[in-house]
Amino acid sequence: MLNIKKISQLNELNSLKEAYFKASTSPLDGMWHFGFVPMAEHYGFYVNDDLVGFCCINSESYLLQFYLSETTQASSVDLFSLIINGNSAVIGEVKGAYVSTAEPQYLSLCLDNSSTLAVNALMYQYSNKESVIAENEITLSLAKDDQLEMLVDFAIEAIGAPQEWLTGYYANLIKRNELWYYSNGETIAATGECRHFDDYQTQYADLGMIVSPEHRGQGLATHVLNQLVMIAKKKGLKAICSTERSNIGAQKAINKAGFVAKNRIVQFEFVSE
Repeated sequence: MLNIKKISQLNELNSLKEAYFKASTSPLDGMWHFGFVPMAEHYGFYVNDDLVGFCCINSESYLLQFYLSETTQASSVDLFSLIINGNSAVIGEVKGAYVSTAEPQYLSLCLDNSSTLAVNALMYQYSNKESVIAENEITLSLAKDDQLEMLVDFAIEAIGAPQEWLTGYYANLIKRNELWYYSNGETIAATGECRHFDDYQTQYADLGMIVSPEHRGQGLATHVLNQLVMIAKKKGLKAICSTERSNIGAQKAINKAGFVAKNRIVQFEFVSE
């Protein structure tokens, strides 16, 4: 049986993470894998002293990533069963998992062991077709340091995100020149994110947007996405994005902007033996 140890330095996993992303069939969601995953607890799988795989589990006891190198995949079924049944003294309880349909090894293991499942989000890739809305395009402005508080207040009011988290998140985006906004007069009507990947999926840009409640249903979201796609293209990057399954309005806007939902993020629930 493989040994499981907690990982304190995530850079120990660099080569395995690279292999993990290469094994995916499509680009993985940026917010999940570069936003949520770094905050999760990571565990390494060892054969003697050789690190051959890893998993990570968030604060709610859900798996977010699971990987074993090709040389040890024969052990994946037993190891996965051990973990999800709470039989690892190192890891402890695991309630379920989040996994995309672009992660075949991890997805298959979840399907074999799940009690229930539900689609959490849709994952999109830009199809390179012409957008339905091509006239009267808006102009996005690049966010600056002195606009941080204003943009945080906008996002809190629009989507109710936690202020502390949002302040740090937006400050980092501004520092990286990845946060944009559209103002209607003196009022911010929408924000847009064109996030670059420092590692692994470096040929892609992950897009995000927020439209104020009073400006929704007017086509503004599609205009914002059109502009973000152009920003990505100028950088030589392919655009991807995602949205919750329940957000029908966002899905309509994303489709109109020329994106196709090729994959899903699925939430699994496990029942311990």
